[in-house]
Amino acid sequence: MTDAIVFEGVGLAFGGEPIYDRLDFSVAKGEFVCLLGPSGCGKSTSLRLVGDLLEPDGGTVRVDGRAPRDAWDQVAFVFQSPRLAPWRNALANVLLGVELRFGRAEARRREPMARELLALVGLADSAAKYPSMLSGGERQRVAIARALAVEPSIVLMDEPFSALDPNTRRRLRAEIERIWQRTGRTVLFVTHDIDEALTLADRIVLLSNKPTRVLEIVAVDAPRPRRPADDPRLAALRDRLHTLFQSLEPHSESDDLESDA
Repeated sequence: MTDAIVFEGVGLAFGGEPIYDRLDFSVAKGEFVCLLGPSGCGKSTSLRLVGDLLEPDGGTVRVDGRAPRDAWDQVAFVFQSPRLAPWRNALANVLLGVELRFGRAEARRREPMARELLALVGLADSAAKYPSMLSGGERQRVAIARALAVEPSIVLMDEPFSALDPNTRRRLRAEIERIWQRTGRTVLFVTHDIDEALTLADRIVLLSNKPTRVLEIVAVDAPRPRRPADDPRLAALRDRLHTLFQSLEPHSESDDLESDA
């Protein structure tokens, strides 16, 4: 299977502090991979490297076989905060990325597709609503539709559900899984929640504390949809992931990796 994202021996430091210690992992085209690790280990930083917002100090990052600076148009972000423009309605917010990337004429051309994307995320009747009229979960759905509107091959998701209440978080996990299965996009998803990773990922890349390296890459082959609490295999894998975190240095934040399920 062809790789969409490759990290080979990536090193990075900020202000003289090493962040990565020869980071190595890959994401195949069409795969859903979760980066799981303690807070502060550089999970979000990896997305910035893929999106050409940072350059590594050593090693190589490849995106669709190219340097990130040459593949930026294949990538879209979904952040923890929806970052919607409050003066634009939901439809106009979905088209904002298209407008910024390709111009207003292309945004007008893609309006029918934007309406289809709002329907895909369950907001077909909310196109004219402004962000203040939407719930937190609905605003994040608009952000997901906005990312898809630029027709990326790779979607980078930076803890997109962590600011939501547990029930909304569970609903949106199911929603993003359905959208991923329907669209076939490659997804690299950052989380510090073990159950979230077990629910969504084809593979989990488990990261250490800084200087960060890959501790283990775990394949999750349980059938979908998944409920880790109800599947003995996933429960055993969850226990093993917790054990791996407990094997880290004393300053590990494994206590933060509790389930909300």
